[in-house]
Amino acid sequence: MERALLILKPDAVQRGLIGAIISRFEQRGLKFQGLKLMQVDEALARRHYAEHEGKSFFNGLVSYITSAPVVVAVVAGKPGTVELVRAMVGATNPAKAAPGTIRGDFGVDIGRNLIHASDSPESGERETAIFFQPHELIGEWNRSLDGWIYE
Repeated sequence: MERALLILKPDAVQRGLIGAIISRFEQRGLKFQGLKLMQVDEALARRHYAEHEGKSFFNGLVSYITSAPVVVAVVAGKPGTVELVRAMVGATNPAKAAPGTIRGDFGVDIGRNLIHASDSPESGERETAIFFQPHELIGEWNRSLDGWIYE
């Protein structure tokens, strides 16, 4: 199965959008393998955003993601799941995100864009390992409705 890590950022949590955002992934048919509310500390934030270290916005990213609780989740599905998740999330800048996407429907400002989603299957695996221990994840599991979602 292909995995994507989702982070409902502090703005999503503070605005009470956890349920509205998570339900979109459930309604689409994706399976959750892990889900938790947590406070990200500076070391974890720096590890997660390591690819951006040295860029002008790095310290702001770290400061923001550590400013309030977040919800971290792993969703899984057949190959193409990461691409599907990214399409659901929408463009990084909510002002340019299409209506019907999470950022297009709920976001206003690029600095408060509600959600992080892995950008590749490789990132999905790497990011999942940063936020979840193996025992915190449910492996493949079957739902009675899977036949109505997947061929």
